[in-house]
Amino acid sequence: MTLKTKRAENYPAWYQCVVSEADMAENSVSPGCMVIKPWGYGIWERIRDLMDEEFRNTDHENAYFPMFIPISFFRKEAEHVEGFAKEMAVVTHSRLAQKDGTLQPDGALEEPLIVRPTSETIIADSFSKWVQSYRDLPVLINQWANVVRWEMRPRLFLRTREFLWQEGHTAHASAEEAEAETKQMLEVYRKTSEEFLAMPVIQGIKPEYDKFPGAVDTYCIEAMMQDGKALQAGTSHFLGQNFARSANISFINKENKPEFAYTTSWGVSTRLIGGVIMTHADDEGMVVPPRIAPYQVVIVPVLKKAEDEENVMAYINTLVRELKTKTPFGEKIRVKIDKRLKQSVDKFWEWTRKGAPLVLEIGPRDVQNNGLVLKNRLNVGQKEVLSKEELLSSVEKRLENIQRHLFERAKARMDLNIRSDIQTPEEFRAYFGKANEWIEDGKVGKVAFVRGKWNGKAETEEILKELKISIRCLPFDQTGTKGKCLLSGEDATIDAIYARSY
Repeated sequence: MTLKTKRAENYPAWYQCVVSEADMAENSVSPGCMVIKPWGYGIWERIRDLMDEEFRNTDHENAYFPMFIPISFFRKEAEHVEGFAKEMAVVTHSRLAQKDGTLQPDGALEEPLIVRPTSETIIADSFSKWVQSYRDLPVLINQWANVVRWEMRPRLFLRTREFLWQEGHTAHASAEEAEAETKQMLEVYRKTSEEFLAMPVIQGIKPEYDKFPGAVDTYCIEAMMQDGKALQAGTSHFLGQNFARSANISFINKENKPEFAYTTSWGVSTRLIGGVIMTHADDEGMVVPPRIAPYQVVIVPVLKKAEDEENVMAYINTLVRELKTKTPFGEKIRVKIDKRLKQSVDKFWEWTRKGAPLVLEIGPRDVQNNGLVLKNRLNVGQKEVLSKEELLSSVEKRLENIQRHLFERAKARMDLNIRSDIQTPEEFRAYFGKANEWIEDGKVGKVAFVRGKWNGKAETEEILKELKISIRCLPFDQTGTKGKCLLSGEDATIDAIYARSY
């Protein structure tokens, strides 16, 4: 029972089909926005909880700041406002009033308010009040919130006008400490992506022309989707003293002299869910890595007669209690009993579409045999008949194996499809002149990533625009070897990752 649209036929339509059939999200009546449904939001909650623990383990604390930001705050940081100006939603009135028989905006504000596109400016204002001495530093804050950016081409999870995210903001006494913080949080993002989402990434730094508005340096993680395009999965920004100067985040240092603080910011959003879909889903629907699955084991009772219900449910309830003593990945297992009054086969296919890692079917005969039928999401169409004891002794390993397999499969696909043999601008243009296609596991040669030289000159950006690609990052593992810039043909030593992107 494959999806109506297959990856190889129409990748964008397939993506929308996965989201719909997995019942993860839907378009809202509010243009450009989405409703995140329980299964999709449950995945976000898992990502949020796992990341929040990582933040706390690195001594960050959660706080919350207003979503309405005075426009004057942005005007203080010219580069910052220029970078976000086209995406800002602006509040200019405080109420509605009846005028000429219809509701009209009324009560013009003395100063317009920007609906939070990001919080550097308003959090910097708070930091300026909190920081007086070097003894007040560092300040390590994270915020879980929503933001608004007026996207022109919305797509569920990937780009919507309102989305959920976390944004970290810190202030430090030295540039070295702030730079270390920036890289530390990028490593948290790498761990989140690879260990929790099973989504391999490349770590690197953004070119000068593509930095976060107002940043000194922007670091990122880039993932390869199944169609060969890149997805920026997280960014971490070293802001230097730029925002501290405009917001007056100053302190008396150890030499009893005034100094501006050094700040950072870093964030990921619900677009990570889009990344998980495009990394792991298949023509049967969604595939959710066990670490972020709202339910790792789903039990479907098979009840053809009303008189079977009591015995079957008693058996299932006992099994659930025993399952919940198991701790794959060091966490208590998450189990769901699907008690809905639907045919068991329909429920099985619903959970297949949702991507639940393991589905158990249990009926009267299974109860008699002290057994069950297990179906693994990685092997749709196959089933195992197990005793209850066999399941309980192996369930942790089964979930851990699924998690590992998903990462290894995605990593192999990425490694196979990073081209490093393209040496000249002519070869480069010929390669990216092809259409993007879905990359089948194990195949090489379709349009994906190219790792090659770049001369470091901003004017080459025009060539990138012409080819509709971008430099995703300058990877940390620079070779230092000489070669020809793939854009200009000039001598170059910088290694860059080139790709089309979301």
